[in-house]
Amino acid sequence: MSDSVRVPRPPIGTFEAANAVELAVAERSGFVENRHVGSAVVLGQDGERVLAVGDPDSLVLPRSTMKPFQAVASIGAGAALDPEQTAIATASHAGTAEHVALVRGILGGIGMDASALRCPAALPADREAREQMLRSGGSASPVFMECSGKHAAMLAACAANGWTTADYTDPRHPLQQHVKDVVERLTGEKIAHTAVDGCGAPVFAISLTGLARGIHRMASASEQSPFALYRNAAHVHRSAREHPWAISGHGRPDTVLMETLGGYAKAGADGVMTMSTADGATVAVKVLDGSVPAARVSAVALLAAAGALDKASAADALERMDTTIPGGGAPVGRMRPVV
Repeated sequence: MSDSVRVPRPPIGTFEAANAVELAVAERSGFVENRHVGSAVVLGQDGERVLAVGDPDSLVLPRSTMKPFQAVASIGAGAALDPEQTAIATASHAGTAEHVALVRGILGGIGMDASALRCPAALPADREAREQMLRSGGSASPVFMECSGKHAAMLAACAANGWTTADYTDPRHPLQQHVKDVVERLTGEKIAHTAVDGCGAPVFAISLTGLARGIHRMASASEQSPFALYRNAAHVHRSAREHPWAISGHGRPDTVLMETLGGYAKAGADGVMTMSTADGATVAVKVLDGSVPAARVSAVALLAAAGALDKASAADALERMDTTIPGGGAPVGRMRPVV
């Protein structure tokens, strides 16, 4: 072979379908229409692995399930946020007036407005809020984008340190380097790859096991810890649990799960889901086809299978979350776990 010919290395990526297991199915009129495969891991309240399916040690892009780590980093870098503002910093919110008020409050506290946000412009995800905005002559804005709380918190951290703000989403920016350090410390893993998330901020590839470990460490952290990292982690986790409406929206699945089960729930785009119970048991799921509903029902079922949730509570959570599949304007099936 000529020295000038190079064999290309395979692209870095997540686990392959051959290493995945069936986690959930979508059933329509008694017919299994879709089968959703993936990987998952459950950690007990002591942080030890109690259940694993598929390949939870391969890398995933955690997407919005990384937001609580980013919020810990922003607060650790000096962002002064009250509990509700802290909750919105972890949110994939619906863009209601209440959500937007929190985001504007963070920005106003540092003398900025929505024009400083580097997330894309969007319309509110909440239908009522979207229709009201359009009737009033409004238009898409970064402040309505579901990640605007995270971005506002990042700007607050930049303002506290005198860091530049026009480039705060650049992976080389001091803030993003700090976020990377926090993610590594909470997950116990070195970052293997950096990608660009849908909102424009960096997202770091970690394993599902590392993701679960990081969420578990937040769930079990104490605000009286001698270490600032864990004090901040406990503050972020408590703020989200105490204000579940802020991290998503009234009636939306993650908020419903938190209100029903009393723990923590956070989905990420493209089939990622994390949950922790009140006593710290934690699950992380990745569904290969990117179905977030499949990841959510799987997470609940896996916690029950591991004994971290009683089966009645899990069934109630799935019912309240509304996993029905419509046909002709009426329910004709549902997304259901198979684990």
